[in-house]
Amino acid sequence: MEQFVAVTGGSGYIGSHVIDALADAGHRVRVLDPRAPHRSDVEWTPVDIIDTDAVADVVAGTDAVFHLAAYADVNIVHADPVGAVRLNCSGTVSVLEAARKADAGRVILASTVWVYAATTGDVVDESTPFAPETDRHLYVSTKVASEMMCRDYATLYQRPFTVLRYGVPYGPRMRDNCVAAAFFKRAFRGEPLRIDGDGRQERFFVYVGDLARAHVLALNPAATNRTYNLDGDTPVSIRDIAERVRELVGDVTVEYGPSRPGDLKARVVKTDRAREEIGWTPQVDFDEGMRLTFEHYLAEGFTVPSRTPAGER
Repeated sequence: MEQFVAVTGGSGYIGSHVIDALADAGHRVRVLDPRAPHRSDVEWTPVDIIDTDAVADVVAGTDAVFHLAAYADVNIVHADPVGAVRLNCSGTVSVLEAARKADAGRVILASTVWVYAATTGDVVDESTPFAPETDRHLYVSTKVASEMMCRDYATLYQRPFTVLRYGVPYGPRMRDNCVAAAFFKRAFRGEPLRIDGDGRQERFFVYVGDLARAHVLALNPAATNRTYNLDGDTPVSIRDIAERVRELVGDVTVEYGPSRPGDLKARVVKTDRAREEIGWTPQVDFDEGMRLTFEHYLAEGFTVPSRTPAGER
């Protein structure tokens, strides 16, 4: 059944894929973003999400409000903590209040598995409690706070919500400072790949198309007032990413530097709830996702440098 949905941050990296998935599924999509979306068959209203009244006007009549607008780059959060708290925390409560004022549908929050840096234990799920005494990045605190605001609006105002905790995304249109993008761009330029730390740190990377598909599934009423982990199912090290780029682009050297402060400790993030309640599982494995990303770069005009292919030195 067609629904009318709003997407804050719909012109961003993940947001662009979310509006693709929603529009391709037959839903009417309205993008709230200062930047124009990448496709013309969706509605677009440039709006500052901090302006609650303006957001309320735009989301009036919608069946759901996907809230993706945020500082998602930990380096930007580190450099601009005040701006990050304003956008990530005040922006979230502004969207929640706007949806309440407009009597719009459910707010579906883009969160992150980084919130598990505020927990203890090596295996975590959506019921794992937050522990205030943990050492973590400010980005983590902004996303924990945003999740709590959603629950508070349900408690105080009976406003429905859903929280989607993203794994580490990769794929077409990713920001240049995403690790896979940085590796691809440097390899296309014939430059060495730089790894923070020893490169053995592992993440459960998730292909951005799989993340986008989860937003369509989250429109299911079963997702009301629920939180879902959306993570990959196979651990991938930073060295694995570098090696896959070498296979696709050609021979490159690798350099190592210091570890990033506040980096996310690897944990096993269980995704059973998403599979059981809304039918979501990742479908694109790492090798295929990297191949699709490589082909996207080629379609964008990037070229493989003239150098000796990996393995033929």
